[in-house]
Amino acid sequence: MTAAVTGRPLPLHVPIHGYGVSDDDVLMVDGVPITEHAKRIGRTPFYLYSRRLISERIAHLRRTLPAGIEIHYAMKANPMPAVVEHIAPLVDGIDVASAGELAVAIRTATPRHHMSFAGPGKRDEELQAALEAGIVVNVESPAELARLLRLGEASGRRPQIAIRVNPDYELKSSGMKMSGGPKQFGIDAEQVPEVLKSLHGADIDFHGFHIFSGSQNLDGKAIAESERKSLDLALRLAGDAPAAPRFINLGGGFGIPYFPGDKPVDLAPVAEALAEAQVAARAAYPGCAIVVELGRYIVGEAGVYVCRVIDRKISRGQVFLVTDGGLHHHLAASGNFGQVLRKNYPVLVGTRVHGDRREVASVVGPLCTPLDLLGDRMEMAVAEPGDLIAVFQSGAYGYTASPTRFLSHPEPAQAFT
Repeated sequence: MTAAVTGRPLPLHVPIHGYGVSDDDVLMVDGVPITEHAKRIGRTPFYLYSRRLISERIAHLRRTLPAGIEIHYAMKANPMPAVVEHIAPLVDGIDVASAGELAVAIRTATPRHHMSFAGPGKRDEELQAALEAGIVVNVESPAELARLLRLGEASGRRPQIAIRVNPDYELKSSGMKMSGGPKQFGIDAEQVPEVLKSLHGADIDFHGFHIFSGSQNLDGKAIAESERKSLDLALRLAGDAPAAPRFINLGGGFGIPYFPGDKPVDLAPVAEALAEAQVAARAAYPGCAIVVELGRYIVGEAGVYVCRVIDRKISRGQVFLVTDGGLHHHLAASGNFGQVLRKNYPVLVGTRVHGDRREVASVVGPLCTPLDLLGDRMEMAVAEPGDLIAVFQSGAYGYTASPTRFLSHPEPAQAFT
């Protein structure tokens, strides 16, 4: 069922594109009122992911980044099988972080040599699964390398290896820094030459380097600076490698706007730096691909989390909308997934987007903890029991990044439009 769509923007504190409002003031996702999505899914809460918005975001990347830059999907952002199956033919590779994710990835048509496995604590069973699948393992320590080589020798399978490097710099302005200083991720850059030299004569296929400096970055110039440093570092290290690198994965870190004041990342300086990297890498090692690894940027804005108001109460003058959703379904929106100072995700009443009357209210869940907070004293339409609450920017690190078994409440549904 579709409905007429108004031209009014959503009343949110960050720019949200791709969603609409019906002529009767109901949120529209892919041209369908959120109420109809709720009927089709059959219950709340639920996550709803837009196939169209994911496709449009990947198309935007293809238009903006230099031709030939390989785009890999970091599956940890959203490993829903239907989402991964849709993304796989639109990108050049998939990066996984567990055997469970690998099991989903290998069911797609993505070539195995365009899959990689990262993570600082890979179990022997996971390394064995990677060997059997023939995918690239981003080695994160000398000890992990030794285990992989031992397993490869015992099974008669040749390890496909890339070295994850922990550089001596970090990605400035990142929401989460993953390099520079002591880190559990990767091998310290100063230790890498010795590790590479140990691979000479080993029965392996060497693929290249993986350097992921940080995530959730909205500063295009900072991302570009990190890409340039990472490329320079990888080319220096390649001199000690047992073979010419086939790829240099410069990571990603492209952020999306969540909070007041956030602006979409400007990809122009990023594209410029990638073009330079591509020229430099091919000059040194013809055929060497430059890879960017993106998760949140591909799926984050394409998802909305929807819950239903169960109760409306006023406590000492403050309005609380008590819903059937909460931090057990959406830990990030509650502020308990990496935020130091809690900020509100963009939230509105999906069944009364603008509303005839508006108020300041807090959106909370059913859990027995004050941490169960999806929106703290936000200006929104006056809502009543039965109304639907929509939390935007929920396509990444939502369902699978949340403690869904906390207090044994039902898990949310997931749907892909």
